[in-house]
Amino acid sequence: MRRFCFALIILLLACAPLTLVSAQGEVKLSSIEVDLWPEYDRPSVLVIYRITLPSTTTLPVDLSLRIPAAAGEPSAVAVRQMSAEGEAGLFTIPHERQVVGDWGVISLTATLPELQLEYYDPGLVKQGDARQYEYRWPGDYAVDALKIQVQQPLGASDMSISPASGQGVTGGDGLVYYNKEVGALTAAQTFSLTINYKKSTDDLTAANLQVQPSAPVSVTPERSNLLVVLPWALGGLGVALIVGGVMWYLQSGKGKEEERWRRRHRPAPAKEPESTGGYVYCHQCGKRAGPGDRFCRACGAKLRSE
Repeated sequence: MRRFCFALIILLLACAPLTLVSAQGEVKLSSIEVDLWPEYDRPSVLVIYRITLPSTTTLPVDLSLRIPAAAGEPSAVAVRQMSAEGEAGLFTIPHERQVVGDWGVISLTATLPELQLEYYDPGLVKQGDARQYEYRWPGDYAVDALKIQVQQPLGASDMSISPASGQGVTGGDGLVYYNKEVGALTAAQTFSLTINYKKSTDDLTAANLQVQPSAPVSVTPERSNLLVVLPWALGGLGVALIVGGVMWYLQSGKGKEEERWRRRHRPAPAKEPESTGGYVYCHQCGKRAGPGDRFCRACGAKLRSE
């Protein structure tokens, strides 16, 4: 019984890729652009899928794509969407990974017709200065147009691609690219491409790329003079503001201090004399007495005679 179950499991695993292809046969891809960048930012090969679904596809649609199991989890699974400003942006979507034999099956749900899948393939073989890498399209879906672009690593030489591609073309980043138009493939139809080159160092391309301005900056004589004078003018204005603030602070503090000093040293008001203009005033409370009074009518103190 155990032998029967074991044999059944082996049979199911062997048939899994065929089952995957037959289940996906109804879905067709409009185009796939595959970018292969050896030794770009890791000592492996960065593989980028740019997938476009036909306009007749009913969304959302479930897709399953196979990548080498040794690649592990993909570094990016996203859909491409146009913003209101007309710029394309990538948005990460959920995915699941299941290992079946030598392949890792990436399952996802496409909500938009353009997708992007990225992973790092460790299948780059190094023997001294020689480098070799083989890419395989497993034929998961029928595709109307498959195109492969290979980036030549910085510092590489004797680049060769099989099947042969066109002549290398220098891109805007200064790197050389080789394009291979594979064309239409049916479901379950595979395709492989082998890259060979020589490289004497393990330096990565991304670490040595130099950023160049998109266009030279033109500077007129008037603008040049302004650029020279402007920093000095701004610096002088800043110094003036600082000095003015300090002076205001000191003057404000000094004025308040002088006011407090005057209040503390202000002479006391002179007391009204006890007798003024023929009138008699109480020396105790200062109340004016009436004619003939001998005692203060307010406090009762005895009045002093002049």
